[in-house]
Amino acid sequence: MKTYIEEIIAQAESCSCGNKHFDIPIEEIIVGAEALPKCISFLKEKSFHKAVIIADELTFTAVGERLKAMMEEAGLEVSVCLIEGDKNGDVVADEASLVQALNETPRDAEVLIAAGSGTLHDITRFCSDKTGKPFISIPTAASVDGFTSMGAPIIVRGTKKTFQTVSPIAVFADLEVLKNAPMKMTAAGFGDMLAKVTSLADWKFSHLIAGEPYCPLVAQMTREALDSCIQHADEIAKGDEKGIEILINGLILSGLAMLLFGQSHPASGGEHHLSHFWEMEFLREGRPQVLHGAKVAVSMPILAELYKRELGRLLCNWEELDDYIHSVEDFSYIERIKEFECEINSILEGIPSSDYLRSLIEKVGGATRPEQLGISNELVVQSLNEAHSLRDRFTMLKFLNVVVRTEHKVIN
Repeated sequence: MKTYIEEIIAQAESCSCGNKHFDIPIEEIIVGAEALPKCISFLKEKSFHKAVIIADELTFTAVGERLKAMMEEAGLEVSVCLIEGDKNGDVVADEASLVQALNETPRDAEVLIAAGSGTLHDITRFCSDKTGKPFISIPTAASVDGFTSMGAPIIVRGTKKTFQTVSPIAVFADLEVLKNAPMKMTAAGFGDMLAKVTSLADWKFSHLIAGEPYCPLVAQMTREALDSCIQHADEIAKGDEKGIEILINGLILSGLAMLLFGQSHPASGGEHHLSHFWEMEFLREGRPQVLHGAKVAVSMPILAELYKRELGRLLCNWEELDDYIHSVEDFSYIERIKEFECEINSILEGIPSSDYLRSLIEKVGGATRPEQLGISNELVVQSLNEAHSLRDRFTMLKFLNVVVRTEHKVIN
């Protein structure tokens, strides 16, 4: 993986997209049985003497406890911060968790270690950025693609905001630990990868119609990670070492793509905005949380079907396009829709059918319908009408809502 990072950096230097490519400060990525011993060696090579492990009770049992013992045996001083759950027992990346992590990080700690999945990484990443102390990633499940990115989605005053912070300086993923994670975590990771179907489509669309920054190299990296997971869905569904290794490598690559681009555009589109909307509503109602990857696995085929149907209809009815011009800005968008008709058709043709996408999710044991996650049709419709406002990105959902003024109703 280190050689691959060097190749990415070399390709970025010759990329002609015109965007800034960010540094990849990750010095080591190890996936395999030797991950934890390699982590100890890395800590010693970096001359770290004092560390804090940020985990929760479950992830500390899964890997934190063993890692702590190995570190102490190697002569390192280790403290532990076990993030407390909310009233439902869910660990949430919000103000309370951030304050706890910051408060329980010793002033003289030299490095932070995230031992867990997505939420614990978001908490650790944010604290790493604010304290100026580097952090190391120890995933406990192949559940999200944010391990290697620098984005930290945090709930602030009830609203989910993504802060661009820092990436880890190293990742050590023990396949045995990942393999022993609950299968629902693996299904969530596969769902997060499959969500790139619509996020990549949204990203290219936003570039063509609204001039948002785009990088073919980063898109290619993300596409490679997505295609690898789709091609090996059967192995991932088995949950064996080979399947888990393919999935975690895909998730890591997707995170590296975001890190290189400096934003989450390649991996997060309208499907993530729906997921964030649902999450915030669950928090407002005090309901137990649903895994991020499980939510985007459900929202993604909803948008795949919506995009293909509504955008496809517009492109087949050119005479209607001018009816949606209500401002100078709308005029610009509609003119670009006409200019890039072939490219937009290509984007839509590249989105698989919602039935096929749901069949892949079902294969790995994931939910495919909102009601399976306790998400009502009313909430889905509300999110389709409002979630585009959560991020300043010109997704196809935003185009349909703001320009076409589509009124979303019952979801089949």
